[in-house]
Amino acid sequence: MLRLSIVVPVYNEEPTLREIAQRIFDACGEFAEVIFVDDGSKDDSLSILQEIARDQDTVMTKKNGGKGSAVRKGYQAATGRYVIVQDADLEYDPEEIPGLLEYAEQHDLKALWGSRRLKQQKQFVHFGHFIGGTSLTYVCNILFGSHLTDQPTCYKMVRNDLLQTLPLKENDFRFDPELTVMVLRNGVDIQEQPISYHPRSMEEGKKINWTDWFKWVWVFVTLRFRKKAYFSR
Repeated sequence: MLRLSIVVPVYNEEPTLREIAQRIFDACGEFAEVIFVDDGSKDDSLSILQEIARDQDTVMTKKNGGKGSAVRKGYQAATGRYVIVQDADLEYDPEEIPGLLEYAEQHDLKALWGSRRLKQQKQFVHFGHFIGGTSLTYVCNILFGSHLTDQPTCYKMVRNDLLQTLPLKENDFRFDPELTVMVLRNGVDIQEQPISYHPRSMEEGKKINWTDWFKWVWVFVTLRFRKKAYFSR
């Protein structure tokens, strides 16, 4: 079994796609498969993926349905012992992934989140994004008794045997809080490790906006009152 599957959801990321793919290959090429999922891009993202994918990688495409739908499709194809999502922009550095994987393996963790807040670095371009992410973390901790510092982080590493039992349903950015809650409600203590982060602006293509904050909170609140049986297949 491969040590790791890296799921890369892609939507109109032509400007950064070659660079982020090469970074992934350089950092993780010896021990990971990469599952690229094109979410109905309107630019040349799909053709670039088909060109750059290695033999051990997978390129999938689907009608546009949101980041969550692309990630879930990638999860279904993952064969590694651990699974992580890598955004196709340049905010998160794949060089952080080997360290996260080694830590998870050494401690036999079921879930490990990479935290941007545990490292002294630039945290935001727009202050509103920082406040929004911080408040979402507080909401999660209050409702579910967790002790996270960075709930909205992209780097959520989950052991595949646990991941395949989670009945994930959300199609847009709401998949992110849904995944966190699913893991927590299965009795898993999510640990964190510091990661580097290079925030981009809305002008540079950042897709999440203030309306997603309310959707995120709604996921936390509604899942708080679900019965435990809801959180596993």
